[in-house]
Amino acid sequence: MGAAWCSGILSAVPGAPSPVSLSLDQARRIALGAQGFADRRPVGAVDRRHGRKVFDRVGIIQIDSVNVLARSQELPLFARLGHHRRDLIPLLTKAGDIFEYWAHEASHVPVGLHPLLRWRMDDAREGRGTWGRVGRINREHPELVANVLTQVALKGPVTMGEIEGAGERHDGMWGWSPGKVAMEYLFWSGQVTARRGPNFERRYDLPERMLPSGVLDAATPSRHDAKKDLLLIGARSHGIGTARDLADYFRLNIPESRPLLAELVAEGRLVPAHVEGWKEHAYLDPDARRPNRHRGRALLSPFDSLVWERSRAERLWGFRYRIEIYVPKPKRIHGYYVLPFLLDGDLVARVDLKSDRQAGVLLVQAAFAEAHVETDHVADELAAELAELAVFLGLDAGVVVKPKGDLAADLARAVAHL
Repeated sequence: MGAAWCSGILSAVPGAPSPVSLSLDQARRIALGAQGFADRRPVGAVDRRHGRKVFDRVGIIQIDSVNVLARSQELPLFARLGHHRRDLIPLLTKAGDIFEYWAHEASHVPVGLHPLLRWRMDDAREGRGTWGRVGRINREHPELVANVLTQVALKGPVTMGEIEGAGERHDGMWGWSPGKVAMEYLFWSGQVTARRGPNFERRYDLPERMLPSGVLDAATPSRHDAKKDLLLIGARSHGIGTARDLADYFRLNIPESRPLLAELVAEGRLVPAHVEGWKEHAYLDPDARRPNRHRGRALLSPFDSLVWERSRAERLWGFRYRIEIYVPKPKRIHGYYVLPFLLDGDLVARVDLKSDRQAGVLLVQAAFAEAHVETDHVADELAAELAELAVFLGLDAGVVVKPKGDLAADLARAVAHL
């Protein structure tokens, strides 16, 4: 329906499309449709086809190591697919459907995007676009980089702990050994790739032993064309977004992206748009769906692509969202690992969740409702979704709600009545 709607607009305008005006409600529905939230969750067994469809929708899924609830990369799949085998991402990786690379941040990416990211790999080889020591290591210690690459070639797939002569690790979160810095350089520059092991560790190997040959043999587009295609993927996965929104999807430079977006508009591959209440101009995917309504619910990872651009979530839903993992506990407002709750097309609540794996319980550390919602209904729907999540995570003792937050009492009652 969305494609026909856009075709009607474009057919009335010769040449490049003229700006269209969208209400905030239309923009929300377009965004939800683009992210797969206008579709019903599948019934029955979920397999690789369903996983590939999610990746076709969202483009990439961000990876995060925090495991207080579950690894973040599992949650976007549950939000869209419901119950499925928890090794779906490893299955897709092993089958050659996706690979890991620095796309948004560390991300699972469809293998077809590999050619579009080679300019970033080339930049890494030249020491551009990489952070600190990673960008300098090949210039300062080329013998170490060569030694690590040789070991990967001889031993791969190999964990970092199996690399000899890596040097001492320093204290702190980013206290990498020199060998780890060299491996990160090789990973960023595309000379090695990796899959995750059962304990989330990376196992490194040469790309030709992990990625499909057809992908590696595919032609490399120019940097200019590759970035335009990445902006188009960002537009398709957002449905509607500003220049900042679309560039942020693959961490592209915003000033550099603006003329590329203008080219895409001139070519008719994007439609300029004005969204009610937005100060910045927006860009619309010409094939974006615009569902008549949205029904359904989902708990969103802090790193879900629907909400990872926090200013966009605020523009679309008036939902101010900040992750507080690195905020000292006394200064946290909502909690450590807080998930927004999407219900019938609106962000209506947020919950701080933790898996108590020893007790088999999904803990709701805190629960907060947005000011405009009907709390009884939200509590009932949220309780049902939390119960589904507990089953998915293998927490057989169910859901326990702690008395923190203005939604906690209603949620506890709803959980008790399940």
